[in-house]
Amino acid sequence: MTHTWKVSVDLFSSDDVGSEEHVTAAHAVLTTTAGNRLEGFGRARLNPTDRDVPEIGEELAAARALRDLADRLLRATSDDISQIEHQKVRLAR
Repeated sequence: MTHTWKVSVDLFSSDDVGSEEHVTAAHAVLTTTAGNRLEGFGRARLNPTDRDVPEIGEELAAARALRDLADRLLRATSDDISQIEHQKVRLAR
């Protein structure tokens, strides 16, 4: 049986939120076939001495959001296994 899980990543720039600091934020959402949702968050800040290349900030914020999402998925999985095994389980990264 095949299942398809969907992941979406929304990116927000400091221009969108009116911040004086140049920040790109990312919000990643995983939706399973059963309708369960997990969210991850990431951000990237432009160093004032660096050249402004928006794509790099977007990539970094998205990568951090996806890493956060993956960590949350591992925690949810270990919690599910712990409930079945009736003992604390910690999955390696």
